[in-house]
This record gives sequence, structure tokens and C-alpha cells, in this order.
Amino acid sequence: MTPSRLPFRTLRGLAAGTALAALALSLAGCGGDSEAATTTGDTAGKVTVGRLSNGAARQTVLDVPEVKSLNAELPAAVRKRGTLVIAVGALPAGSPPLEYVGGDQKTLTGSEPDLGRLVAAVLGLRPEVKNFTWENMFVGIDSGKADVAFSNVTDTEERKKKYEFASYRRDNLAFEVLKKSTWTFGGDYRALAGKTVAVGSGTNQEKILLEWQARLAGEGKQLTVKHYQDSNSTYLALASGRIDAYFGPNPGVSYHVTQSAKTPHATRNAGTFSGAGARLQGLIAATAKKDSGLAKPLTDAINHLIDNGQYARWLAAWNLSNESVAKSETNPPGLPLDNS
Repeated sequence: MTPSRLPFRTLRGLAAGTALAALALSLAGCGGDSEAATTTGDTAGKVTVGRLSNGAARQTVLDVPEVKSLNAELPAAVRKRGTLVIAVGALPAGSPPLEYVGGDQKTLTGSEPDLGRLVAAVLGLRPEVKNFTWENMFVGIDSGKADVAFSNVTDTEERKKKYEFASYRRDNLAFEVLKKSTWTFGGDYRALAGKTVAVGSGTNQEKILLEWQARLAGEGKQLTVKHYQDSNSTYLALASGRIDAYFGPNPGVSYHVTQSAKTPHATRNAGTFSGAGARLQGLIAATAKKDSGLAKPLTDAINHLIDNGQYARWLAAWNLSNESVAKSETNPPGLPLDNS
């Protein structure tokens, strides 16, 4: 089992179920990578986040001037070329709110490419966003077709054998409940006693939930775990009261909370838990080829965005503030080899 990959897969499935059908149709003819439109119309020193989001984000224009000292940190070849080739793994159907084709059916949008554009602006580079399948995104980095992936990639010790990282978000799971529910998860599994929770089959979050179920059973308490075939069935069960909560990747939960806000069955985030489990806070990181020389300038650019407020506004625009980090780190401890 690959914990860092499985939550991503489940996020795709749930988000795709609530996204517009046209999204999948627009990408149906694509192969392993796609030249989706990357032009945003931004002027120098400005980056628009949340553009063409189909209601998933609040469109926000940010001032992001180039920092010459950070541009000087770049590998000479990248600095001379003047572009940052950003890979996202949004094929075939995208995964709102992280990465997907926007309302014009051609432009890549989402929190991940938006952060890539912000980082490029700080580094004084023109962003060029390329869309791949998840697997081919790593092939693109290996082959030099892309410089860096901004695509919900979890930092793991296994991946460090081939890649270097600059962290930028916490890798969290979340519980989603009806807005009217008073239940909240504060990190203690014992709060789940007597509850019925849906989770994706074969995922890392299922592994965590089943471990909690076993602990509760050992204490003479019951946690009922349910599986549903698709997102529509899961949310129908939540709306009807057949389950108390859904446990899944935090970005997908945040997206659905936004989409359901004005419906009769509005939901809310009832609490988060590290996607790496209790031992370690999982981290999402910009991913470049090992020894490329990009990890440090990427880290420094992200920290510049944190220190100057654009990072917080980017997260807020995409309803992901609960995944913020205090600072970006180069190659921080990742999921250990026995759990990655």
C-alpha cells in the first residue's frame, strides 16, 4: 500500500463525481500529457489565483514582484531559459480543487498550478504549466520535460531516492459531516465510538480508520465502517443520516463543503488528521529531480510568499487554510520507508 498515493486517487474519484461532466469530456482525447492552455492574462508582478474555478475558489489578484536574489539561486540553465515548466497530474478528469480544467474548458486551474505560478513570479520566471497523467508526470520530471511538479505529491523517503522536495502544505485527511451536526473530531479516535463513517476502499484513510475500529473494539466500543461505490452514493448516505461522517482527503472535503454550501444538505469539515498517521505530519511538496538544484530556490520562494502574505491569501482563496505550514523546508522528513 502506498499511503501518499492512495488518498490522491480517492480525491480524484470523489471530486470528479461532483465536477461538471464537460470536464471529463474536454480531456477524453488526451494521452499521457496535454498542452492545456496556460496563459492567464496576468501582467508582470501580478498573479490571479482562483481564475475559472467553477465556484471552487474566490478569484483573487495578488501582487508578486520578482525577487532578484532568489532568481540568482536558480540553476544557470533555468535562469537563462526564463521559464519554469510546471507539471500537474490532472489527466484524465482532474481533481478539484487541486488541479483541473477551468470554466473555459481549456485553461488549467486549481490550487496547485496557482502556487506554481506564484513561485514562478517570485523567481522572475514565466510559468509554463503542462498537464500529465499522475504516472507520466514523474516521467516528465525524469526526462526533463518538466522542471517541477506542483500536484499534491507527498514527501516520502522512498521518493527521495529520485526526487528533491520543497514543502508547502500539510497532507491532511478530514471528516465531513452535515453542517447541522454538532460532532467534531479533535484527533482522539475515541470520539468515533458509536459512529458510522464512510471511507474509500483500499485507501490509506481506510487503513487508519480500521486501526481505530480495532482499538475501539478492544475497549468494548463500536465504530461502523461503510463503503460506497461512488461519491454520489456517499453523500446521499450522509444527507439521509445513514452515516454520521465521511473520512477522506482534506482538499476534496473542502471542495465539497464549498459546493454544498447553498444546498439543503450543506456540510462542514469536522476535523483533520495527518495523512501520514499519528507518527508524523505528512507534507505536500514541490517535486523536482534529485540534484537538479531547484529545491532550495523553490523553498526560498515559498517562504518569501509565506512571509509576505500571498501564501495565506492563496490558501484562503481555495478554502485550504487548514493545511497551511509555518515555513517551507527543503527535503523535510517524509513518510518512512516502511510506510511510503
